[in-house]
Amino acid sequence: MFKKGTKLYSITKGKCPKCHEGNFFKNGLTFHPSKVTRLHENCPNCNLKYMLEPSFYFGAMYVNYGITVAISIIVFLIAKLGFDLNLLHSFLIIIGALLILAPINLRLARILWINMFVNYENEV
Repeated sequence: MFKKGTKLYSITKGKCPKCHEGNFFKNGLTFHPSKVTRLHENCPNCNLKYMLEPSFYFGAMYVNYGITVAISIIVFLIAKLGFDLNLLHSFLIIIGALLILAPINLRLARILWINMFVNYENEV
């Protein structure tokens, strides 16, 4: 399921969606705001241009929104049903979870977005 050649491999490993060799992000997972979503210009291995068109990653905002809503619902259900917290405490926990997971969400949204448009090519 996570072997080379699948979309899940590119997404989970943070690799180029075309060759699955080069790194997609310049930095590892970090909480530094200016480094979270910094990408290479091109793939170091196959030279795929990561910015396919101007403002390409604006669409990733919709993916990020979907991820954020899903996390909010899951955390709310766990807090409300699992721990029987009141509404205010549940929302505070949701805000905390979203702040902690923000770097992961931003990176995940971008790699998911480019994987929707670029397919793996076995021989690059």
